[in-house]
Amino acid sequence: MRPRVVKVGGNLADDAGWMRQVAAGIAATAHLPTVVVHGGGKEVSELQRSLGIEPEWRDGLRVTTPEVLRIVRLVLSGSVNKRWVAALLDAGADAVGISGEDGALLGATFSQGGALGRTGEVVRVRAELLQGWLAQGLTPVVSPVSRGPDGEGLNVNADAASAAVAAALGAGELLFLSDVPGVRRAGEWLDRVDGAGAEALLASGEAAGGMRPKLRAALRAAGGGAERVRIGDVEMLADDNAGTLLTLEAVHAGC
Repeated sequence: MRPRVVKVGGNLADDAGWMRQVAAGIAATAHLPTVVVHGGGKEVSELQRSLGIEPEWRDGLRVTTPEVLRIVRLVLSGSVNKRWVAALLDAGADAVGISGEDGALLGATFSQGGALGRTGEVVRVRAELLQGWLAQGLTPVVSPVSRGPDGEGLNVNADAASAAVAAALGAGELLFLSDVPGVRRAGEWLDRVDGAGAEALLASGEAAGGMRPKLRAALRAAGGGAERVRIGDVEMLADDNAGTLLTLEAVHAGC
């Protein structure tokens, strides 16, 4: 069976009740081998500000100085990763936490030639590591902090990391799961969007903030090996029709 990749994040990602709900949904579909990739940008920004460092963003990506990278590691590969592992274990899923740096699971290069500091993009995935854990009945929980070409860490957007993982695994489905029910256009939630429609949302600016990297990642995943890609909320775990479906045929045509 082709594995499923679930990317978890959004404004409720630090809400214990929401985490329990997501974990229960994943555990209830334990017949589907699942890799979880998590974000946690809200908590990173909160810790940055508490330390007197105002977050800086460019086109939806965090500018990552060496000091900010230490914060990103602490939050994502530390507290957030272990909270997701604990929630999944409590729900009955046999989860194991890992970062993209461990075992060089995710190899990355500098984004925009280093213009964003230690922000990166994934160029290789050791899929065999994930496949081995899945074969043992484990649910890998992946922090997107990745190993850079200099052997140091790079901060990778979790949406982009999940797309790379899904493509490397040839995933049956990639779910971008957050607290919103899907992609919205002109004030209405869409059942599906094709490649041209997604590109139009990006070009017009209607897809703003965190939806921009999410849509870009969804396009890459759909064109790169994931059989099915949806964006939505926790209902997607139980309902195959929930969320916004990126139609693969149109995505291929649009890319």
